[in-house]
Amino acid sequence: MTDSSLPPPIQILGVPVDVGAGQKGASMGPAALRLVGLVDTLEELGFTVRDLGDVTPKPLTADAKDRRAQITGWCHALAERSYGMMRDGAFPIFLGGDHSLSIGSVSGVARHCAEQGRPLFVLWLDAHGDFNTPSTSPSGNIHGMPAAFLCGEEGFDGIVPDAYRTPVDPTRVHLFGIRSLDQGERVLLRARGVDVADMRLIDEYGVAALLRRIIEKVQAVGGHLHVSLDIDFLDPSFAPAVGTAVPGGATYREAHLIMEMLHDSGVVGSLDIVELNPMLDERGKSAHALVDLVASLLGRRILDYPSRSL
Repeated sequence: MTDSSLPPPIQILGVPVDVGAGQKGASMGPAALRLVGLVDTLEELGFTVRDLGDVTPKPLTADAKDRRAQITGWCHALAERSYGMMRDGAFPIFLGGDHSLSIGSVSGVARHCAEQGRPLFVLWLDAHGDFNTPSTSPSGNIHGMPAAFLCGEEGFDGIVPDAYRTPVDPTRVHLFGIRSLDQGERVLLRARGVDVADMRLIDEYGVAALLRRIIEKVQAVGGHLHVSLDIDFLDPSFAPAVGTAVPGGATYREAHLIMEMLHDSGVVGSLDIVELNPMLDERGKSAHALVDLVASLLGRRILDYPSRSL
């Protein structure tokens, strides 16, 4: 019999993919996060941690120049691994790699949640909406499309196995920290009812009020919250290792507050860390910042605060 009072074991899976982005280098992200001590940090917090190494893409094509086919190979393999990690009862952490990996990681989580009858919510911490489709994307880069895929938009046939095509209710997808959208994304986001907290709203109301609203929605239905953390959510002044930097991102303190509130909520069950490009970093500054944020999400704090009303 397992002790339900113990935290779930953490399983880490690297996804060294950068074919979905316009700039190479994110494929080295998993190695950088391991190098700066992600596993040791989580073990120091009392977790049982199992590093599963890196996923290997399925060889679905012999054409090395077919980017869509390459992404499909990664996502087929990752959806299966993600689903297996969830069935193991683990807290999965997926180390990227560009944001196209979320097509696979969240698909596996979504299938498991559907089988368990548990509503799935997604918190998308990102400078960009990632809600383009193959027909709307100005660049054609698939790392700008995963949120649209997850909400069931057209144009992604075969990118994951049919058994893992479990669209997420768009009203349960929350884009947070957004400060760059393409016109096609704006149209789709309004039409689908996706919740978008851009930096204007964050400046006006603060991260705590906006995040609390999301947490309460998840708690009200006993949902599972998947967090997808793109490093460009953070302000590039302290996290420069990203190929798509946008000024005016979340501050160091705002980002930690978000992670601390998420930990206190008890609703987070899986995590992506994406778009870390070590080639653009400054002596590991960005990688260390991400490890610190993951530690906050999983319980590291300076003081324990009792529940209170303000």
